[in-house]
Amino acid sequence: MPLRNDPGSAPSPATVVLRDAAILDVETGEVSAPRTIVAHAGDIVEISTSTRTVAGAEEFSVAGTTVLPGLIDAHAHVTQASGDFAEILSWTPAYHAARTARELHRMLLRGFTTVRDMGGADTGLRRAVEERLITGPMLKVGGPIFAPTGGHALTRVVDGEVEVRRALRAELRDGADHIKLTLSGGVISRMRIDSLGFSEAEIVAAVDEAHLAHRYVGAHVYSAEAVARALRLGVRTIEHGNFLDEECLALFLERGAFYVPTLATFWAIVEGHTGRHLDPDARAAVVEVFERGLESLALADRAGVRIGYGTDLHGEGLAFQLEEFRIRGRVQDPLSVIRAATVVGAEIIGEEGRVGIVREGARADLIALDGDPSQDLSLLSSGTALRLVLTDGQPIRLDGSQRRRTT
Repeated sequence: MPLRNDPGSAPSPATVVLRDAAILDVETGEVSAPRTIVAHAGDIVEISTSTRTVAGAEEFSVAGTTVLPGLIDAHAHVTQASGDFAEILSWTPAYHAARTARELHRMLLRGFTTVRDMGGADTGLRRAVEERLITGPMLKVGGPIFAPTGGHALTRVVDGEVEVRRALRAELRDGADHIKLTLSGGVISRMRIDSLGFSEAEIVAAVDEAHLAHRYVGAHVYSAEAVARALRLGVRTIEHGNFLDEECLALFLERGAFYVPTLATFWAIVEGHTGRHLDPDARAAVVEVFERGLESLALADRAGVRIGYGTDLHGEGLAFQLEEFRIRGRVQDPLSVIRAATVVGAEIIGEEGRVGIVREGARADLIALDGDPSQDLSLLSSGTALRLVLTDGQPIRLDGSQRRRTT
């Protein structure tokens, strides 16, 4: 969708006013009567019925749309702009940074104002976004994915408690927001999907180091055995988790952990949107993983597990970041899916009250859609209803947008 603002364009005024904003409360599902939203210096400073002129502000009319918090993708890979991992490893650092910057901007144009990268992005990339050297969502980063010998792709291999502690201390010292461990095989791993990664002592060491830094561990896991093991040992977020059972559900609730399914990535593989060719047997295996993932999502939803929105897409598949809304809508009600991509995502990244919600004092990350997505989830999944994005108080808008005046 063509937008007027491009990366590197001049920053917008410090104060932005949205007029006639019907605000979706993502916790209750209620839509407000028209309100005026004033954002200043990146925060929402006023939500009221005032019609007064705000000196120096850039104003937009969002009448006829629904305003809700900017979206949060809690499992993305912003540095994996190719589905061919060997190609990624051949890129020079400068070229890799340029490709990543383009993907970050595209994510923002889909309405994702916050992204938790789960393998690849470092603190330098986060700083570049914060300093507005590149245009993109607020980033939460963990550096590399850590795996034992034999586990997964594009990882940093560490074996033994000493190596684990040393490697994690370095990442956490440099400002990592979280740590990701590979605790089972996976769809693209050489390790079998039902295999377990790392010893219990190694996992406990990783969780301990994260706690010492007041951070947390997320884990790539698939089987019920691997999920339950991770939760018992203190892992806070379960990534993928396509084969849950009743024990897993009980442990999620007991430990206050989060579940981040990533169904869009399996859908993209099956539909041929990743550039990978699958023989019939491999395709059938991915179809099973996808269908079991849908079943696990339905079970977790009914059990009251806190579920975040994640996509885990790579390469050409990144264009389908919104597809996760449509997929989840098969087994969840629209508001539950919207909460996953807003308030629950905010809890996962430790930014509750700051993002994932529209209220005074929150960060001014907002999107405006034609229609109410709590009644029709396709308004989000299609991407065609998006009319305005506000990120850190900066507007990114469609050509011919509802801009009214600058005072």
